[in-house]
Amino acid sequence: MVNPTLVEKTLTGVNLTAEALLDVLTPLILDLSRDLSDRERYRRLLSSLRTLFPGDAAALLRLEGDTLVPLAIDGLSSDTLGRRFRVADHPRFEQLLSRPEPTRFAADSDLPDPYDGLVQGMAGHLEVHDCLGCPLFISGRPWGLLTLDALDPARFDTIDMASLQAFLSLAAATVSVVERIDALARNGEEAQRRAEAYRQASGQSHRELIGSSDAHHHLIKEIEVVAGSDLTVLITGETGVGKELVANAIHALSPRANKPLVSLNCAALPDTLVESELFGHVRGAFSGASADRSGKFELADGGTIFLDEVGELPLAVQAKLLRVLQNGQLQRIGSDHEHKVDVRLIAATNRDLAEEVRAGRFRADLYHRLSVYPLRVPPLHERGRDVLLLAGFFLEENRSRLGLLSLRLSADAQAALLHYSWPGNVRELEHLIGRSALKALAANRERRRILTLTAADITLSDAPAQEKNPPSTHVQESAPQDFRSAVTEFERTLVVDSLARHNQNWAAVARELGLDRANLNRLAKRLGLK
Repeated sequence: MVNPTLVEKTLTGVNLTAEALLDVLTPLILDLSRDLSDRERYRRLLSSLRTLFPGDAAALLRLEGDTLVPLAIDGLSSDTLGRRFRVADHPRFEQLLSRPEPTRFAADSDLPDPYDGLVQGMAGHLEVHDCLGCPLFISGRPWGLLTLDALDPARFDTIDMASLQAFLSLAAATVSVVERIDALARNGEEAQRRAEAYRQASGQSHRELIGSSDAHHHLIKEIEVVAGSDLTVLITGETGVGKELVANAIHALSPRANKPLVSLNCAALPDTLVESELFGHVRGAFSGASADRSGKFELADGGTIFLDEVGELPLAVQAKLLRVLQNGQLQRIGSDHEHKVDVRLIAATNRDLAEEVRAGRFRADLYHRLSVYPLRVPPLHERGRDVLLLAGFFLEENRSRLGLLSLRLSADAQAALLHYSWPGNVRELEHLIGRSALKALAANRERRRILTLTAADITLSDAPAQEKNPPSTHVQESAPQDFRSAVTEFERTLVVDSLARHNQNWAAVARELGLDRANLNRLAKRLGLK
């Protein structure tokens, strides 16, 4: 039952009738026993919050290590869900988490608001003027925050803080139900511990799998299914989709999470060094081998090894890799002594290995060993509005890096991102946001507190041809390009065109351009293509 005293207090705070108040609170109480998705529970919670305590925006954020992660928003820009707010970078969040009771910030507070520029329907002004936040505690420990914001400086003058505190108890119950259901769904405390380890690892690396699309949720379910096993996983997908992040997630959710994860990019090394990197060597095995050296497999003993671009391995090395996978035994180069290792293998490639087998460039037996559990990472153009969540993540990264109070996307910029085909996937989006933010900041002579990226600031490679090749009169009027810039642009054009011809196959690009794969990899990084 709803406490009559609470009803009376809340009536004073928001001028609702008792019946109207019950209409808002009762469904939330009933929801605690219903089978609802996390997303729907949180949506209803924020909707009820804004009904009882009207504002322009509300958010629910979970504390993961030293970072606040938005789980649900109402009235904020879509990209907010992809942002990760490091508490130390946001003094308002720091204050909210340091106090057990709700806190309201004065309209003239000089502390920057993390939601400046993110409230929808701003009608010209960007800064939030009335802001309050409420910490949520689960089992006596801080779990996260509920925030409520308004553009009107006096919007929350009539809110009764005691009533808001009472609402927090219901919010904490909702969150607790979600946590318990998730723990049961993950089948026990051990799986929950691994999930928590993954959250902490993601917070430390500032890289995680972000998205809310059906394609993204399907990928996450597949990761959770295979992570608990010791099966070899072959991750496939286009360049830049985040295959290494998927490998990290599988390891972090696996029983080997507290053991090493050792990575090797097979395309970044000359053929002569790949075998030594994988299996190690003894002193004197070849010129330059001045001491014994352990290979990646030995370093990963007990844990996981991740071989990126596994399709680039030479055939001779493929045969030795197959032997390690079959019986766990390897030999260092130049040694007769065998080493026994216990390693789980995760491999990744952007090539069609089945086609490589038919062409004789990849061993059929190794292919079948690798593809015990094939896992396809969807390209960005199949993930719908996930592009805005990912953009939010990169916007927050660049906001902190550039020393801005807020970095946001205009409506036309969001539309441009949603309609672009993303041939370079998430990596292309990351570079685009960083480059556009830097250029916009350089052009912003007023050094505004809040920087908004428009469609004009975001230069996409499939822009209309007339924009790529302006009339000759404009070329003559512009300043001549310096020699170094012209060479760099020529190199980038060569590599990008070759990638397009070979369906993002870097090995084929190296062959066409006559470059060693390691040199091509370094060139691509210098040109911002990797």
